[in-house]
Amino acid sequence: MAIGAEDYIDQLLVKKYAEEKVDNHDNMESMVDPHKMMSAMNDYASMSRNMMLLKQKLNIACYAINARTAKYQKSPAAQY
Repeated sequence: MAIGAEDYIDQLLVKKYAEEKVDNHDNMESMVDPHKMMSAMNDYASMSRNMMLLKQKLNIACYAINARTAKYQKSPAAQY
């Protein structure tokens, strides 16, 4: 799959809209402070990482408890 204009009409459209500006970000002031946004994203990532680690520790603890309390029985097929 190629990127870019493949036929003559597409090439004309590319030339026509090459200089068009959709959003002028230089003259626009953001409504959200970028430092607060990055801080919130960092907090969310940190919380997600901590929850994942907590889940892993909980899974290990539950596995250990289930292994200790398991009662094994001989099955009839094991007698042969």
